Amino acid sequence: MSNSRLIRLAVIGSLLLSTAFSAAAQMAKEDDQFGPVVRTYLGYLRNEQEVVDDRASRREVSPTYYRRNSNRIRALRQMAIQIARDSRNDYLPELEAVAGDELGLLFERPPRSQTLRIGEVVQTTFRYLGSVRSGDTFFIFARLNPYEQADMMQRVNLSNSAAGSTVSNRVLTPSAPVRARRVSTP
Repeated sequence: MSNSRLIRLAVIGSLLLSTAFSAAAQMAKEDDQFGPVVRTYLGYLRNEQEVVDDRASRREVSPTYYRRNSNRIRALRQMAIQIARDSRNDYLPELEAVAGDELGLLFERPPRSQTLRIGEVVQTTFRYLGSVRSGDTFFIFARLNPYEQADMMQRVNLSNSAAGSTVSNRVLTPSAPVRARRVSTP
């Protein structure tokens, strides 16, 4: 009886291992269609999932935390692949995925999720890319690079000054002493 149990366990274990290896091989094969930047990001997401799996196996995190973060990683992966395929470019912006109850983590004044439109810039910091349903619904945002942020701030300031309102976005810095120009006579 114990020999048959051992054989059954060995067969089940080998099936599970072969399934895991084939899934990993399929993901690696799927990643080969992208350039090095996208492959690196997908590898980063794979590593993040391994960390979450490891923490869950050691019971360091709750099952709810594990599910949400695994679903978040899956949503980020799905959006990254979609961006790479649509743009056919080996570039990904910095992506953030938040659930509806986490919008306050990204924004001081969180927008209502029902009013978000794809491509819309939210508070001159993030561009809304869409939502992904992976367990929870995750709202995916791309952080604007510093040049895009500066351009958006300039547009906001121009539109506010054209509307007659004054908005001050001055950065308070200590005034540095200015050296007088040298005047030379020829």
